[in-house]
Amino acid sequence: MTNTPFHSGFIAIVGRPNVGKSTLLNHLIGQKISITSRKAQTTRHRITGILTDEYSQFVFVDTPGFQTQHKNALNRGMNRVVTSSLRDVDVVLFVLEARHYDERDQQVLKLLPKDVPVILVLNKVDVMVDKSELLPFIEGIAAGQHFAAIVPVSAKLDKQLDTLLEAIRQYLPQGDPIYAVDEITDRNERFLAAELLREKVFRFTGEELPYSVSVVIEQFKQEKSGMRRIHAAILVDKEGHKAMLIGAKGEKLKEIATQARLDMEKLFGAKVFLEVFVKIKSGWADDERVLKSLGYE
Repeated sequence: MTNTPFHSGFIAIVGRPNVGKSTLLNHLIGQKISITSRKAQTTRHRITGILTDEYSQFVFVDTPGFQTQHKNALNRGMNRVVTSSLRDVDVVLFVLEARHYDERDQQVLKLLPKDVPVILVLNKVDVMVDKSELLPFIEGIAAGQHFAAIVPVSAKLDKQLDTLLEAIRQYLPQGDPIYAVDEITDRNERFLAAELLREKVFRFTGEELPYSVSVVIEQFKQEKSGMRRIHAAILVDKEGHKAMLIGAKGEKLKEIATQARLDMEKLFGAKVFLEVFVKIKSGWADDERVLKSLGYE
């Protein structure tokens, strides 16, 4: 028996788009629950990832990248998610890409609460050719700022993540676990299936398409064998986008569906039957009513 008190708390992960917030979350908890791609707007929802060890429960809240462009209802909603996620958390992880710091990062920095410990996380240090540039970069950002800790990491390569967890642990309040010790997220399988499919759309299509795409799970059934039967619709804004997504002889859509199904089977630990359709719903990203019906906050 140990007399070490248990600690648990909420940790917001914030930063501009494409600094690796979702990759960091997935690697911290050891499971893919937040989708990733090299394109902005990949994360659109608040995603909670839960890591429980012998002494602590870390409840990470992954947020969309703070949007400074594409000013429609979808982007305004994502920015509301960022700001609301900073309320009632115990620690904030402010994620930067090593050697990259500009006005977009400064905008996020201005949002951070003054009464909550902020840990500066410098991600992607593995891509730095000259590591001697790291210390001057850190000193430049830290000047005039008070960070509870500064931790360089490579989320993709699992470098320094244990150090980051120890830095966070210092600021978690004493208390019982917030979630069951075997939970890794508060999101259900239906939501995770939609996100995995949307990720594949991002990864297998061009730059223009993803910003006007959403996914709706129209049917989700789990059979006694454990197999999931999922019928999903990919919503696009224009007829041309539909053709782009389906591809020649349907090959593009088939590739997207196959890769999404494989990820679902890995996450759910069971076979998945996935049927995917493409539907046109013009103007959905700037319609507050439609966004609410699609589950956007």
